[in-house]
Amino acid sequence: MTDTEFGQVRTLMRDVSGIIMAPHKKQLAAGRLIKRLKALGLASFREYVQLLQQPDQHEERRLAVDLLTTNETFFFREEAHFQFLRSYLMDKGGAAIKIWSAACSSGEEVYSLAMLLESLYPGQNNWSLIGSDLCRHVLETAQQGIYPLSRASAIPQDMLRRYCLKGVGKMDGFIQMQNSLRQRVSFRCLNLNTALPNDLPFFDVIFLRNILIYFDAAGKKSIVSNVISHLSPGGFLFIGHSESLYGLDLPLTSCGSAIYFKEG
Repeated sequence: MTDTEFGQVRTLMRDVSGIIMAPHKKQLAAGRLIKRLKALGLASFREYVQLLQQPDQHEERRLAVDLLTTNETFFFREEAHFQFLRSYLMDKGGAAIKIWSAACSSGEEVYSLAMLLESLYPGQNNWSLIGSDLCRHVLETAQQGIYPLSRASAIPQDMLRRYCLKGVGKMDGFIQMQNSLRQRVSFRCLNLNTALPNDLPFFDVIFLRNILIYFDAAGKKSIVSNVISHLSPGGFLFIGHSESLYGLDLPLTSCGSAIYFKEG
């Protein structure tokens, strides 16, 4: 992949998803996109970039963005956030709660939240939980709820026993979320950089973690403004601990490490 071709790929990423790829990511991009060259029988990245630039190649552009998007996640990531959320939920005393995992990747965050909610409100219908992501292939994984057992180390043992099925035979070494838990959550493909659908409800809590690192200040403000337009006044926004909203002039007040309160 030449510098010119990588520049064209970076432009594609920015235009389709708003993500600004760092200049040093050329080797990563080449390593991931080579899969599509082989699948399509193309001889060079020049041919692939030309294909991506054709107006009718919407699906191929989506596939390219899927491949180039980093989707590292795991269960109960950033424990302090779950401790804060647990206290908040207990203070609500069983009142209805809506939560959105706005960049859910392959679903570990969603099921971590679902396990927490179900442990606090067993058998109750007072909570709803939506996960969304731009990448369709990670959402397919999320809907299946099947993960390597090696990723389960942070799941509390009581939750592991109650909400996860251990694979046997060809599924040895994997776990699957209980069907009763999977039925309680839903997943949607959403681009946070575009207008959100009218049927998306208002939420009491939104997790928007470990995605803002891919955007410049203007991109961060655009995405957060878009997302919190569906956060109820008095609700909470969680971002990644390595991220910051400093200087973005948003109607949010910091109330903890990477936790923000939406002003009423």
